Amino acid sequence: MQMTDRQIPSLMLITGGVRSGKSTFAEKVATESGRKVVYIATARPGDDEMVRRIAEHRLRRSPDVLTVEEYYSPHLVLAEEDGPDKLFLLDCLTILSSNHLLKYLDENAGKNASEDLYSDRRLLEESAAKTMEYMRLLADCAHKTLAPVVVVTNEVGMGVVPDNALGRTFRDLAGRVNQHFASIAGQVWLVVCGIPKQIK
Repeated sequence: MQMTDRQIPSLMLITGGVRSGKSTFAEKVATESGRKVVYIATARPGDDEMVRRIAEHRLRRSPDVLTVEEYYSPHLVLAEEDGPDKLFLLDCLTILSSNHLLKYLDENAGKNASEDLYSDRRLLEESAAKTMEYMRLLADCAHKTLAPVVVVTNEVGMGVVPDNALGRTFRDLAGRVNQHFASIAGQVWLVVCGIPKQIK
């Protein structure tokens, strides 16, 4: 499927499971747009596996693509790099949500008397609320840019229920973030087994 520049909305959300082909589809949309692509990467190279995954993603990109690694504040990249001849590709929203959730938990670690920081329900809820607040800000910024914004995210709530409080908090947060972005996106695509289907 080839999508012309005129068919790309101001905000497009692409969702799917792990290894569903959503990033490949997003990159295809971006490349075929004919615009200057600004790739906002949110994954941190925290371990060997993530380093390998990041390297695989980099190899797929054209040398013409500007890659900006921003783990916490992609709204600043939208403001700095915006232009009518560009297209932003943010990959991915789920990792960005995780980055923020863990950052807020760590920031409050010194204030928390609980032995198990990641099981403190009050702290988890506060951190999730702060993360959601940032995600609303990011969505608002993405909706107002001159350049179209293509956002990749994950469906994380379609499998086994996590057996710990942090996992359940993250799962619920990811679902709420996806719903918010989908509510204001001009198009939403679901990718399953490498097959993209428009659902909005």
